[in-house]
Formats: sequence, C-alpha cells, structure tokens
Amino acid sequence: MLQISQELVDAMVSHARADHPDEACGVIAGAEGSDVPTRFIPMINAERSPTFYRFDSGEQLRVWREMERADEEPVVVYHSHTATEAYPSRTDVSYAAEPQAHYVLISTRDPERADVRSYRILDGVITEEPVVVDGVELPPVSAETSEKSRS
Repeated sequence: MLQISQELVDAMVSHARADHPDEACGVIAGAEGSDVPTRFIPMINAERSPTFYRFDSGEQLRVWREMERADEEPVVVYHSHTATEAYPSRTDVSYAAEPQAHYVLISTRDPERADVRSYRILDGVITEEPVVVDGVELPPVSAETSEKSRS
C-alpha cells in the first residue's frame, strides 16, 4: 500500500499535466527504509515523447547521489501516460530497477481528471496496490470505468 499526502499527489498530477502531451517523470524521495514519500523531485524526460520516458542520465546520477548523501531513497518512481490507462507497459516493467519503490502512473488522457495508480514491480511481476491519500483510500479504477473512459 502506498501512503502519500495530497500535496505530493497534486504535485505529480500538476507535473504530468504541465508536460502533456509528453510523458512526465520523476521521483519522490523519503528516508531510507521508511517507505514514506516526502521530497518531490520532478525530472526531465530525456525522450520528450508522448509514448515513452527515460530519465536524463546526468540528472538521474545527480539526484541519486543527492538522495544517498541525505540518507534517502526513491520511495516513489512516477511517470505519466498521456493516451492510455495508468498501467505499466512492457518497457516500464523492463526499466523498473528499484525493488523497494512504488511505481506510480498518472493517466492524463482525460483532461477532466487524472487517474493515479500505484504498483510494485518485482522480477517482471506487476502487482497493483492501494493508494491511501491523507488516510483515505483512492477508489480503484475498474475495467468498466477504464472502458468507459476509452469511448
């Protein structure tokens, strides 16, 4: 389960909307071993693409070193999907290199609302997990809801 503040969810959604139609990406750091996201770090999508994201390697190295010096780790690794649902693609799974992280996807395909979903990705296995924002669990996105938003 991902427990996160509304402020951090709003920051991810704002970043995703600002970079739309390209995918946005970033991390939320927290104290090592705490599983508590605290520091929002928007990053550059080196691909500048509506269908793919990749952290800029120089920026990623700097951010990871910064986290290490502060005894932090990436608690959340996030990115947006601009035209599809908030579900990890094969590429997303292949790039999931932080076993302790929550992988958050934000779908911005609906201009009226953003879907925010969280996953654990271990050894290529995707497991969706509940998202609890300021103590309130977000309603799951059902297949029916997903299908309706495609129409």
